[in-house]
Amino acid sequence: MPVIAPWSATRPAQIPSQRGDTDEAMAAGTTVDHLTETYRAHYRSLLGLAALLLDDTASCEDVVQEAFIRVHSARGRVRDPEKTLAYLRQTVVNLSRSALRRRILGLKLLSKPMPDMASAEEGAYDLLERDQLIQAMRGLQRRQREVLVLRYFADMTEAQVAQTLGISLGSVKAYGSRGIAALRVAMEAPA
Repeated sequence: MPVIAPWSATRPAQIPSQRGDTDEAMAAGTTVDHLTETYRAHYRSLLGLAALLLDDTASCEDVVQEAFIRVHSARGRVRDPEKTLAYLRQTVVNLSRSALRRRILGLKLLSKPMPDMASAEEGAYDLLERDQLIQAMRGLQRRQREVLVLRYFADMTEAQVAQTLGISLGSVKAYGSRGIAALRVAMEAPA
């Protein structure tokens, strides 16, 4: 079935009246011609309706096209040809709601943490542990703190730390060893 593009007319096309054979039309549902003319005449208003519910033009156009296709395939259920536009409008609203539901579900799935990511509880525990480490670092002697910060946080070698602080390599090792031992005691102590 070809997709029908709307006419770019300044005023809506006239919808042919089928008053002569209303019993036959009601028994068979709306005709393809009547549905097509209704769609063409009210395309812009249907697009406007979709635009009120959705945020981008492409989705609005897709929804309106899909509404036409769905009403076309179920045109036998439209008993009163005068209600063709109402069916189109309701289908546009329903399809817009479905599109929004899919988007929301997609956003929910995207926002879920990956299995290897830390949970909120683990993050809170890590934050507490980091705060405890900072407190323990503040309790160290100045040289111990300087050696540990340069060695482990600045990722310097022992020789670079010795040169930066102007002390011997043996002093760096001694301050580092004593600082780590003091941190271990402070971190294991109950808070």
